[in-house]
Amino acid sequence: MERTYLPVLLLLGFVAVNAIAILALSHLITRARPTPVKQQPYESGMPVLGDARERFSVKFYMVAMLFIVFDIETVFMIPWGAYYRQLSCAVPLVNGACPAGQVSFFGLGEMIVFMVILLAGYIYVWKKGALQWD
Repeated sequence: MERTYLPVLLLLGFVAVNAIAILALSHLITRARPTPVKQQPYESGMPVLGDARERFSVKFYMVAMLFIVFDIETVFMIPWGAYYRQLSCAVPLVNGACPAGQVSFFGLGEMIVFMVILLAGYIYVWKKGALQWD
């Protein structure tokens, strides 16, 4: 049992030693040369326009959360698409194809349920006005 984890432990040890060595070498080799220009915050070449602790509208956070939700949707759809052929066959695949008469709609049905739930959520946030910037 201990031998099976040995490669993983060696890899973690190598990564830790490598990270410490790189940080130590960069600290020992480089010299700090601070100048007033280097100490200023950089914002795409533009002068600073205000305080960094500016308040954002709640709508910004709503759109950000909606983006994450619909981005996660694609993360779930990609593996489903890769395994769709296997999910839609009642028996194991033969030479990469489903035998005649063994096709089921399980794979399609589970994605339809998933999409209906997401559609209901989308309609809900649309009706609540979370997508309006006015």
